[in-house]
Amino acid sequence: MSTTKVATLTFTGGFRFEAVAGSGRSIVLDDGPDAEGPSPAELLGIALGGCTAMDVISILRKTRQAVTHYEIRVTGRQRETVPHAFVRFDIVHVLEGTNLDAGAVRRAIDLSSRKYCSVGSTLSAGSTELHHAYLIRGADGSEEHAEVLVTGPYLSPDPAAGAVTVRPAR
Repeated sequence: MSTTKVATLTFTGGFRFEAVAGSGRSIVLDDGPDAEGPSPAELLGIALGGCTAMDVISILRKTRQAVTHYEIRVTGRQRETVPHAFVRFDIVHVLEGTNLDAGAVRRAIDLSSRKYCSVGSTLSAGSTELHHAYLIRGADGSEEHAEVLVTGPYLSPDPAAGAVTVRPAR
């Protein structure tokens, strides 16, 4: 069975649109010189970061990890030629907390990227590579950084069909 998501965008002047999701929530998109909101291309990175962040924090809470600060840094690389398609996203999960278990963080990111994040799965099914990494900052000032995995390009969005391209990060 499939789920349908709906959005309606209404032109409001310049390069600005008001987008209303099926839930009734709205956001302004703007690609003009005096933009009042993110551009559609910027929203892609925001959607990817938000999707994986919600998965990861949920999984870490279930494993009782004491996360005190969490941010996602998403960097997207686009082709220089029109239509400026994204060819790669780098997603870095920056976490702070008391005694965070790097293995638990790695597993949460892996589960999100391989199983739960619909935005990442959709992007990985196309020509885009997604590189996942984390940076853990301890309460004592220590830091641990590692790449977790790379998904795409052309990863099957159906886990039952098997992963076409999933490889450990270098």
